[in-house]
Amino acid sequence: MSVDWVSFTPWMSLAGGVLIGVAAAIYLLGLGRIAGVAGLVATSLAALVDGRSLRPELPRLLFLLGLLVAPWLWWIGEPLPVAAVDVGTGAVVAAGLLVGVGVRMANGCTSGHGICGLSRLSLRSLVNVLAFMGAGFATVFVLRHGL
Repeated sequence: MSVDWVSFTPWMSLAGGVLIGVAAAIYLLGLGRIAGVAGLVATSLAALVDGRSLRPELPRLLFLLGLLVAPWLWWIGEPLPVAAVDVGTGAVVAAGLLVGVGVRMANGCTSGHGICGLSRLSLRSLVNVLAFMGAGFATVFVLRHGL
């Protein structure tokens, strides 16, 4: 294994992790809810589909807007990293659908379980994180080396 020392940025990675943790903590302390992105999207979409007012969803929508705007703010100071996807559109769609099914089965997404759940020492979140990380490792290994 070789390390790409040019792209190895532990301090930037640490800063990003701290920002995510601080945002999740502020969200939890301010609203009393876990900042799991899948749950936020589901709750907001349910209100929209049911025809309810989106006013009570405003904090959730602003949080989600922040997630969408953050790369553009980064882009002001630095070029965005180049995204390289070496699979076809069908594989990306299938992966997205499988992630969606997994999120529903796990009662939460990676941000909810991995950031908020683990920081609260939730056993359920630990099991879910181990499951989705293990499934991800196994999938990459099989696709890269097994087939």
